Amino acid sequence: MAEIDVEHMRRCIRAMDFERGTAAQIALWREDLADARANLIIENMAPTANEDEMFAMMLAEGLPPSLMPSIISSLYRPDDSV
Repeated sequence: MAEIDVEHMRRCIRAMDFERGTAAQIALWREDLADARANLIIENMAPTANEDEMFAMMLAEGLPPSLMPSIISSLYRPDDSV
């Protein structure tokens, strides 16, 4: 996987119009993400440091997990835009 430009993604996410999570929601999402990460490690599919940074940034920006797949998949569009 190519290196993820986390700062570019942050700028794009900040420009998006969506309902950001509350502090309590984000805390729960962080716990869920930690559980999912632990499962990936068990399956020998540990995220890279860059991927960990990307998910941490998304949570810091209040991005709901339900929106994360569409943001991530936008990295793979032929026009390379996020």
